[in-house]
Amino acid sequence: MKKWILAVALISAMGASAVQAKEWKEVRFGIEGAYPPFSWTEPSGELKGFDVDMANALCAQMQVKCKIVAQDWDGIIPSLLARKYDAIIAAMSITEERKKKIDFTGKYALIPNKFVAKKGTDLDFTKEGLKGVKIGVQRATTHDKYLTDNFGDSVEIVRYGSFDDAYLDLKAGRIVSVLGDASALEEGLLNKDGGDGFEFIGPSLTDPKWFGEGFGIAVRKQDKDLTKKLDEAILALRENGQYQKIAEKYFNYDVYGK
Repeated sequence: MKKWILAVALISAMGASAVQAKEWKEVRFGIEGAYPPFSWTEPSGELKGFDVDMANALCAQMQVKCKIVAQDWDGIIPSLLARKYDAIIAAMSITEERKKKIDFTGKYALIPNKFVAKKGTDLDFTKEGLKGVKIGVQRATTHDKYLTDNFGDSVEIVRYGSFDDAYLDLKAGRIVSVLGDASALEEGLLNKDGGDGFEFIGPSLTDPKWFGEGFGIAVRKQDKDLTKKLDEAILALRENGQYQKIAEKYFNYDVYGK
């Protein structure tokens, strides 16, 4: 009798596993579309950028249909958990705090973080030196957390839904500096018309305590098979040279890092 019960239990467990296993024929990627060169939105509404090209290349490597879903940063993780899409590829840093809610692939990029300000701006990057200084960040990012943890009771943190809004206030003099990924600040501000009036100032920030292990693709914890497929696809793209070809379109340095 016990053997029969055990056999039934094993068969039921196998059946449950079979039901849970998913055959991925399409992968939907959530992408911000407001963070060049990783992603931006054309006037036509089309999404372009490094993350967009990577998403399409990963789908081709996995032999699945690719769907790109635009999503504002503030709701990007909640929308993943609500199954609006299957994965996030949006220059998202792999951090311990985020790992409590979601899983990540290994990194697909690693970029230092910098402050940018009008040329000639002289700031002392200490608590006392930044007291009362208005610094802009994108809301709910690693940059937001870094400033909050290190200067929160001193600096005046101004939070924005997108970096474009922060750049407008920086140009208008309503804030003194913006903290962000160096490549995004270059593409979104320094390399634009009028960008020659601004420059990087202060230290390069890479501390993994705040900035994680690089940018990873976020996936729901229960979709570990998809995480594995994406990890394998990232490795394959690096080995076959496709990753490098995509990266060269957007960066003049090794965006993957060591």
